[in-house]
Amino acid sequence: MVRRNKGKVYLVGAGPGDPGLLTLRGKECLEQADVVLYDYLANPSLLAHAQDRAERIYVGRRGKGKYPEQETINRLLIDRANAGDVVVRLKGGDPFVFGRGGEEAEALALAGIEFEVVPGVTAAVAAPAYAGIPVTHRTLASALTIVTGHEDPEKPFTALDWSRLAANQGTVVFLRGMKNLSTIAATLMAEGRSGATPVAIIRWGTRVSQQTVTGTLADIADKANAVQMEPPTVIVVGEVVRLRSKLNWFERRPLFGKRVLMTRAKDQAGELAARLVGYGAEPVEAPTITIVPPLDWGPVDQAILEIGTYDWIVFTSVNGVSRFMTRLLARGFDARCLAGRRLCCIGPRTAQELEKFGVRADVVPAEYQAEGVLTTLNRRGVEKTRILIPRAEVARELLPDELRAAGAHVDVIPVYRTFTPDHNSGGWLQELMDHRIHVATFTSSSTVRNFVAMLGGVDAVKPLLQFVTIACIGPITAKTAEEYGLTVSIMPNENTIPAMVDAIADHYGSRDQLTTGALQ
Repeated sequence: MVRRNKGKVYLVGAGPGDPGLLTLRGKECLEQADVVLYDYLANPSLLAHAQDRAERIYVGRRGKGKYPEQETINRLLIDRANAGDVVVRLKGGDPFVFGRGGEEAEALALAGIEFEVVPGVTAAVAAPAYAGIPVTHRTLASALTIVTGHEDPEKPFTALDWSRLAANQGTVVFLRGMKNLSTIAATLMAEGRSGATPVAIIRWGTRVSQQTVTGTLADIADKANAVQMEPPTVIVVGEVVRLRSKLNWFERRPLFGKRVLMTRAKDQAGELAARLVGYGAEPVEAPTITIVPPLDWGPVDQAILEIGTYDWIVFTSVNGVSRFMTRLLARGFDARCLAGRRLCCIGPRTAQELEKFGVRADVVPAEYQAEGVLTTLNRRGVEKTRILIPRAEVARELLPDELRAAGAHVDVIPVYRTFTPDHNSGGWLQELMDHRIHVATFTSSSTVRNFVAMLGGVDAVKPLLQFVTIACIGPITAKTAEEYGLTVSIMPNENTIPAMVDAIADHYGSRDQLTTGALQ
């Protein structure tokens, strides 16, 4: 997509809610957008694909309250395109499946605006699939009918043939029909559909907040009212609903419905978030650390010049590896200058980071913390050796102190600094106050200290975490948390992100919470 005198509009389907269901083409469009107009049903996390400079305009339509008229949205699309902008109209589900995308495309065509339609995964199929309901099945349903549950109120009469819908022995899916649920059920039965016909209502399908209610045409309205079911929903009518008891895969994941606070630095939370999502959790970013370069690169540059004089280089974190190796390359050196040096990484994840630079660690201790490094190096003998430790400006002094006590010459060089982000904690703090966070994760002592500082001290934090399960990556982090009076409930056997997420899943899986959030 190239910027031109006259812009272009992309009508992009955002999919049903799970951000992973956005199409690759949709992602490409967002990455090139100058402005994004997004709906209530489009997952806000998708906006992260847009560049920071891109303007984001909410034009959500929820069917109640105040919202922009369709004509206003159409005019905005036309005006921004005429101004030369690349415009993405991000619409929940598929733009042409009851998304009014056809109306917007008509307006653009009439105005002579170039546009492209990027189909999305429709909730009519995806939401049932995530609820364990295939909309077609060789023995149960050979046809699928997708129906609007909310016709244009200005129509003089309904365009739906209810007698045919009632006679349909396949699957009927109603979109945006929650407000008319009683009428839908009653009309189908009045037209001859059995009151025993299975029905499922899926709210926020494909998201971790997904909620499912099942029943029959005769009782589904009462069941929905009993749990105060509200839009947005997908209503599925047909025999395929019976398969949910066997095929309900999404809501049975160990962390389904759990919202997990991530206190890692924003640019390092990717692995943790991905693993949490894999278990069915919803990650909530709450970065308590910002990582920046050292104030003075001088000591690092000097150590690089003298790299051949060291016997050992010890890396105690992923950041230590990436920052040191990046600086080494920037100074005109490469991995060859490390030849003959023995390299120790505190854990497998740190060793993996080193391998990205074409270098393998000689030693990875069995215990992934400073004590493990000490045990391993002392076993090999460090007396009269020269050891370089590239690390954070502020860190535990146990390792260098003990190595010096064992007779080694140790140079500690700061290759990065960490500090508490200077911004309002915003949305995640409100979620803590509303008791919407189930688990808080801490991956270092710094994340604990900064978290407490950001929220105003121990007296302020303890009430907020009263009903929150606390998970720490290892004993050092857990000890820091306990020093602040926090109760640590989850700690893995090894100090790694995958092990911590596995431990969180085991914690909930062992408590018979595999169907948390699902309503039968």
